[in-house]
Amino acid sequence: MKAQALADHLAKNIVDDEYQPLSTYFPDEEVNSVEVTSEDTNAWKIFFDGAVNAKGVGIGAILISPTGQHYPAIAQLRFFYTNNTAEYEACIMGMNMAIDQDIEELLIMGDSNLIIRQAQSECETRDVKLIPYRQHVEDLSKRFKLVEFRYIPCFHNEMVDALATLASMLPYPGNLHIDPSEIQIRERHGYFNTVEVEPNVQPWYHDIKSFVRTK
Repeated sequence: MKAQALADHLAKNIVDDEYQPLSTYFPDEEVNSVEVTSEDTNAWKIFFDGAVNAKGVGIGAILISPTGQHYPAIAQLRFFYTNNTAEYEACIMGMNMAIDQDIEELLIMGDSNLIIRQAQSECETRDVKLIPYRQHVEDLSKRFKLVEFRYIPCFHNEMVDALATLASMLPYPGNLHIDPSEIQIRERHGYFNTVEVEPNVQPWYHDIKSFVRTK
């Protein structure tokens, strides 16, 4: 698990012009408790993520209504990309989904600390590849009455991460159609209702038939 955490960190924090070494200094060492604030259940939410691997790059976003209805979307990118541009593409796809639904208040959550901090204007965007993305996210944010960006750990973003990984690995030629997948819930083993038939066994009515013949 430690090796996987290190590999995930290196994959999402490549060494580029914006790379900064991790700071292990904790300024508030006297703090020994953390207050957890409850999420607003009346707000629409978006989870987004990008997946880059040897197969390609995919992005995923899930729009969740206040009643818990999930609206997933995935896409495969076929142009120059980096880990950060994939994250931005996923965020923009989710925001466009919310705009199409005429949503006014939106909570946007992702596990890319860089993208979230840039969207919150807490981090300066220096990479020329990310500047137009940052500006576009700012323009889209103006389409909402209220929008909030929030960072979440990777283990809270597993569902949309799975969608992005699926999109990155699927071969998808233009003439191929894939129907939406439906997840079935099964609470019994596949062999539960199997009836084994013994060989050379007389049918259930054999004795009755024999009785009638003798009368």
